[in-house]
Amino acid sequence: MKPVGIILIVAGILMFVFGKISFTKKEKVVDIGPVEINKNEKKTIDWPNYAGGIAVLAGAVLLFTDRKKT
Repeated sequence: MKPVGIILIVAGILMFVFGKISFTKKEKVVDIGPVEINKNEKKTIDWPNYAGGIAVLAGAVLLFTDRKKT
């Protein structure tokens, strides 16, 4: 469980640092022989700050409970 705890802590910290991620999705609209029309659509994924806090907390709990058993 120790690696899972470390991964959760790192993911939670990254969620704090990068509050949102933007990317461009390329979608094919029309494809008629040699003619091709594409559409670029900008998408954004954002999550609340408490989600990062929950991930860090869960990772810390996993680390400390694993430490007590060994």
